[in-house]
Amino acid sequence: MLKRLILDAAYLLQTSKKYQAQKKFYYNLLENDKYKYKRYVDIFMVILIFISVAVLIREVKFHVNDYLLFFSNYIISFIFFIEYMLRLWVSSSVSEIIVARAEHDTFLLREVKLLKAFKEVLRVKLTYMLSARAIIDLLAILPFFHELRLLRIFILFRVFKLFRYAKSFQTLSSVLATKKFEFLTLGIFGSIVIFVSSVLIYVMEANNENSTITTMYDAIYWSIVTISTVGYGDETPVTHEGRFVAILVITAGIAVLAFTTSLFVSAFTEKLDEIKEVKTIEDVSKLKKFYLVCGYESIAKEVIRKLIANGNKIIVLDEDLTRIENAKKDGYIALNYDPGDVKSYEKLNIDIDKQVKAVLCLREDDVKNVYSALTLRSVNKNVFVLSLLMNDANRKKLEFAGIDTIVYPQELIGLITKELVGKPVAFEVIHELRSENASVIIDELGVTQRIVDNFTTVKDLGNKEYKVVLLGVYKNTNDRFYFNPLEDTLLEAGDYLLVIGYKVFIKEFEKHLHTKVKHA
Repeated sequence: MLKRLILDAAYLLQTSKKYQAQKKFYYNLLENDKYKYKRYVDIFMVILIFISVAVLIREVKFHVNDYLLFFSNYIISFIFFIEYMLRLWVSSSVSEIIVARAEHDTFLLREVKLLKAFKEVLRVKLTYMLSARAIIDLLAILPFFHELRLLRIFILFRVFKLFRYAKSFQTLSSVLATKKFEFLTLGIFGSIVIFVSSVLIYVMEANNENSTITTMYDAIYWSIVTISTVGYGDETPVTHEGRFVAILVITAGIAVLAFTTSLFVSAFTEKLDEIKEVKTIEDVSKLKKFYLVCGYESIAKEVIRKLIANGNKIIVLDEDLTRIENAKKDGYIALNYDPGDVKSYEKLNIDIDKQVKAVLCLREDDVKNVYSALTLRSVNKNVFVLSLLMNDANRKKLEFAGIDTIVYPQELIGLITKELVGKPVAFEVIHELRSENASVIIDELGVTQRIVDNFTTVKDLGNKEYKVVLLGVYKNTNDRFYFNPLEDTLLEAGDYLLVIGYKVFIKEFEKHLHTKVKHA
């Protein structure tokens, strides 16, 4: 009967959406660094730690207000107790272990052995309770028993809880953890040197009346001070033998310090890129609206330059480290993540619906763009996706991948070719546009209200005087592009002029527009 009740309770908890949601909420609040509200809990707990330590220091020589003392000894300790119990609760699932055991035994057509399940629960919970962090949490609660005055010294253990809440401490711990073996070796070497030198200096100095090193404790203290190269001078050897030991210990101390320094430097050097990446991801998660650009090749560079010029924020993803380094050199936020891998978007820790304006798949490889689009659609079905199309034969594949807008660069060149059919310069124009080192470019110029006040229609622009061809006008009001617009086409603020010509002429034409505005 009791077994049935336990099993029913375990299944009920395991299938209860409300219970699981609550447990997930507390887990995120206490353990999940990516959860947006966790930082507020961390700040609150850090404040409590500093209050309790400040009260302990004040109480040494001065009277502390009774209410403040009660708050420090009982209220704060009780809050830490609740935190400890919640962490113990979310560290593992008792119901999951019981259900797993029940299903295992049922599958094997044998009686459910709850005793094994309880042993597993005890093992898992004890593993957590004996971890360094859990022990520190437990010691921080001990001052709650205020009657035992000696236990109040355990308030100092609350300072160690800062390692749990401060990300910089966590980063430091993770960096040093990569050199566990080296630090263990260093610790063993240092311990042996301290032990041997303590025994030697004790043997050499203990029977000398003029020596201050008279006990083994004095010898250990002297060895530690000497090997650390601090050398307080309160205890020094007076015999020739003792001074010779001191020379050896000082030499060993220099070696230990050099080894320790090199370990710290190498650990941080190896982790530097990872630390920078974590910082970049934190910065990205705080951005409100940005464009996510997949790939950083020639077309992507031009698109990003235009978007940045218009005040937009850009995040670049590319699996090629060289291209990512180039993007960083150009001053953009770039991450060495594969846009075609779901894990990349999980690592980003962003809300695509709220933070991403649009995703631009700008790899000059249709297969890569298809993979990126399919991955994005598996992560989010609503985000707007634009993609380059390099080969028109792959258009259907990009459409099936769920891309909202497909940009085929050759179509624009085709339109220009159509306009120039029968003209002797047609081939030269197309060749110049397609050349990588071409001085002829296609550019877009934004139209502001002040420009409209001086240039009402297309005819007023005077672009022909600057040897600049106006390909078309993009009207922001109705989201349409007018190719080869009529001269009486009205200009409005927010429109874009698409022009073609030599770089130097386009620059002069742009200056002409702004210069006239300034003199108006």
